[in-house]
Amino acid sequence: MFGYRVPAPDEAMLISGGRRGMGDAPFRVVTGHGAFVLPVFRKTRFLTLAMCEAEVAETCVTRQGIALTVKAVIAFKVGNDKESIVNAGQRFLSDQDQMSILTGRIFAGHLRSIIGSMTVEEIVTERQKLASEVLETSKTEMGTIGLTVDSLQIQSIDDGQTGYIAAMAAPHKAAIQRQAQIAQAMATQQSVEAQQAAERNQAEYARQTAVVRAQYSAEVDRAQAEAAQAGPLAQAHAQQEVLTAQTELAQRAAELRQQQLVAEIVKPAEAEAERIRVLALAEANRMKIQAEAAASYDRVALDRMLIDQLPQIVKEAAAGLQGANVNVLNGADGLGEIAAGLVGQGLTILDSVRQNLGTSSRAEKEERDSRDGQGPRPLTGRVELD
Repeated sequence: MFGYRVPAPDEAMLISGGRRGMGDAPFRVVTGHGAFVLPVFRKTRFLTLAMCEAEVAETCVTRQGIALTVKAVIAFKVGNDKESIVNAGQRFLSDQDQMSILTGRIFAGHLRSIIGSMTVEEIVTERQKLASEVLETSKTEMGTIGLTVDSLQIQSIDDGQTGYIAAMAAPHKAAIQRQAQIAQAMATQQSVEAQQAAERNQAEYARQTAVVRAQYSAEVDRAQAEAAQAGPLAQAHAQQEVLTAQTELAQRAAELRQQQLVAEIVKPAEAEAERIRVLALAEANRMKIQAEAAASYDRVALDRMLIDQLPQIVKEAAAGLQGANVNVLNGADGLGEIAAGLVGQGLTILDSVRQNLGTSSRAEKEERDSRDGQGPRPLTGRVELD
């Protein structure tokens, strides 16, 4: 709109030509909003409120008499209050670049003053203290010209060719170097220890791997050996089982043979012994009968006695054979043969007894007859055996 002016956010609009002002100020200050300005009758100017920068490079002498070149950077601006804007406007409105020049000169003077009361060691080690004292001493002077300082940074401190700062830093540098060497040695030692530990771990791992491989190899060899021996072992077991079976079969055959020998030799021998015993018994009976017959001189009675005793003799023979363990191998024919044998033996015994008795009786009879003057008398009786 015609006659309406608006300042930028970082500017202050100064309107001169009217009667309204701030105290003795010849202009009206407008910030943050616009205002109507009558053309021709009013004049409008703008003062920057933005941040400005000033650099200082000043040679200062310390309390020890050592010259130091100090470089610093000051960040400042026009104050936001109306009074600061009026003060700055009255001084720098026509040439606002002078704010940086004047600020640098002000701070250079304060730096020389403060550094002159400090030692090099204090200046080097306490830069923040130096900056704070410079700001504090320049605050009133800067406020008078409408400026405020936001920060002061000491960029560098140089002692030129004197080497004082280097000499001052030498012990610290040596200590730092010593610490660095110690730290390097410790780091090297730790590195060596770590390397040795890694080598030990690798050696241990290699050893364990070798042991495991050896165990695996031994197991494989053992398995191969067992596999190789499995066939012969199985064959040996089979042969052993065959030998065991053959041994058992041989034992059974021996037992069977023993039983056969008992049946074929021992039992017949026992039966033969029993037969002999029976024959001996019969012989004893024969002798007894002969004695009895000789006593009675009766041939007929003797023959009758023999006939009567014959069944008893056969019975005794059968009783003798009854206790014997006789194996009959041919069934009924065998039994018939045994019975026939017994009867035949009985008849044989009877004939033998009769013949012996007959011979003995005749001899005795002749002897009696000769004693009596009589010859032998023939027998009147006859005994026949079927």
